[in-house]
Amino acid sequence: MNVVVCVKQIPDPAAPPALDPGTKNLVREGKLILDDSDSYGVEMALQLADAAGGGDVTLVSMAPNGETSGLRTALAMGAAKAILVSDEALAGSDSLGTARVLAAAIKRVEPDLILAATESTDGYTGTTPVQIAELLGLPSVTFAKKVEVTGNSVKVDRQTEAGYDEVESPLPAVVTVTAGVVEPRYPSFKGIMAAKSKPVETLTIADLGLEASQVGSAGARQEITQVVEAEARSSGEIVVDEGQGYERVIGFLEQLRVL
Repeated sequence: MNVVVCVKQIPDPAAPPALDPGTKNLVREGKLILDDSDSYGVEMALQLADAAGGGDVTLVSMAPNGETSGLRTALAMGAAKAILVSDEALAGSDSLGTARVLAAAIKRVEPDLILAATESTDGYTGTTPVQIAELLGLPSVTFAKKVEVTGNSVKVDRQTEAGYDEVESPLPAVVTVTAGVVEPRYPSFKGIMAAKSKPVETLTIADLGLEASQVGSAGARQEITQVVEAEARSSGEIVVDEGQGYERVIGFLEQLRVL
């Protein structure tokens, strides 16, 4: 069974984020790390390939400056190979532009299943995976808390506010996984050493048959016009209960229209 995992390489969240003063986009320079939310998709793919009795797990990513640090982490977990799309024309891509690039790269692999996180931790749009599915003409199932492949179909427990739905879809399909779907493994020393020699194919948009007008800031349909500091959280009100504290609580709940 061949599985593609869409992974994102992001600036280290532990470091202060930097914004480009002109475009107001996140600066993506230097070493990038594997988005923690994508480690669940990588682990799920490895487990599904093992359960199927074999197959390849291929990573597909888009990053500037030929950056592969995050990909090497996922390769050290056990993925077999990676495809990296890196091109100056990709700067400023919105979610649809990103989906175009990833979908074009995925076509080269022709996988049985495509996995992705529900959303990235530096973007939070949550739209790219379903856009990939639409561009590839494939069914998509989101918010998977359990994934099982049987024959030519995938069965998913899809997390909802009320519990979960049991969904079955024919393969190939795009499935987004939640953080609770599996427990990602830690790369072993052997895996880290092996990852250094695993193939990473680096492509440009021309290699994918895309034009600069379809991606990057030139093809973006959204623009960041303003960035402001988050409003500071005000201190709470302390109520000294002298026997009538319940009245303040009731009044507060009435204000919130809870009562």
